[in-house]
Amino acid sequence: MNREHISNFAFGAAIVAAAVSTNTTTNGAWIDTKGYGSLGFDMFTNAYTDGTFTPLIEEADEDDKSDAAAAADSALTGAEANAAIAAAGASKIGYIGTKRYVRLSLVSTGTSSGATVGARYQLGNPDVAPVA
Repeated sequence: MNREHISNFAFGAAIVAAAVSTNTTTNGAWIDTKGYGSLGFDMFTNAYTDGTFTPLIEEADEDDKSDAAAAADSALTGAEANAAIAAAGASKIGYIGTKRYVRLSLVSTGTSSGATVGARYQLGNPDVAPVA
């Protein structure tokens, strides 16, 4: 049995880890899902003191993102509120929608000192494997 599967995923930074000490929205990078059948995000905090960091998933089909809108809960593997992070640790959420471009942002509330926050993405089920 071959258990290797890393060649079937592409990984990257959705949000580069940085200190967040105010109530704000930290926008991530747009992810192009062309050639992949699945997308997931894992979010993390460390150096946590306070605040809640809730994911916001946006989706678009146009290259210029002129049609960008918040993804419906039906396009996600769970409600964004259920993936919020309110302590040091991690959380995850999957995108199962059909749009080509997807972006994760983290909305911070109740933040006075904050935390270091970041997120990674994983694209899976590639049309062509192995993924370089």
